Amino acid sequence: MSPRKSAVETAATRTRIIECALTLASAEGLEGVTIGRLATELGMSKAGVIGHFGTKEALQLATLDAAVEKFADRVPARAAGADPGVDRLTRAFDEWIAYMADEGHGGCFLTSVATEFDGRPGPVRDAVLAALSRWSDYAAAELRTAVDAGDLPPDTDVDQLVFELGGVGLAAGQAIQLHRDPAAPERARRAIDRLLGR
Repeated sequence: MSPRKSAVETAATRTRIIECALTLASAEGLEGVTIGRLATELGMSKAGVIGHFGTKEALQLATLDAAVEKFADRVPARAAGADPGVDRLTRAFDEWIAYMADEGHGGCFLTSVATEFDGRPGPVRDAVLAALSRWSDYAAAELRTAVDAGDLPPDTDVDQLVFELGGVGLAAGQAIQLHRDPAAPERARRAIDRLLGR
C-alpha cells in the first residue's frame, strides 16, 4: 500500500467515525457516544477507533467541529446571498428553523450539546461556547447593519434583540423535538418577523 493511499484511507476512516459519532450524539447526547458503541456500529476494534483521536475528549471535539461545519454550511452560508441586515438575518433564522425541523436530523446539535455541557467546565464546553458566541456575533453584526441602513430604529438594543431571537430559536427547537409540534416552525418564523419588524 502506498503512503498516499494509506493517508487517504486513514482520513476516510476518521471521517466515518466522526459521522457515526455525530449521528449517535444527535440522538443520545455527546457524552453517550462511547468508543465501544462506535466500534460496534462501525465494525472496528476499540483501539482502531480511539487510535484516530487519542482520547474520548478529542473525539468529542472533532465531532463538535463537524457539527459546527454542517451548521455553517446550512445556515449562514445559505443566507449569504440575501441583502445584509434584516433580510439576511431573517433568511439565516429561517434556515436554522428548517435545519432543526428536518426529518431525522435530531434538532440543533449545538443547542443540545450546550445544555449537556453548560455546567461542566472543560474544553468541550469552551468549544460549544465559542461556536454559539460566533452565532450571536453574526446576528449582532447583521442587526447593526440593519440599524445603520435605517431598517431598524436607531435606538435598537442589539444585545437584547440577539437574546430574544436566540430565545425563539431555543423554544422552536424544544417544540419541534420534544413536543413534536408541527406548527412550531411557522410559529417561530412569525415571532422572528415580529421581532425584526417585518
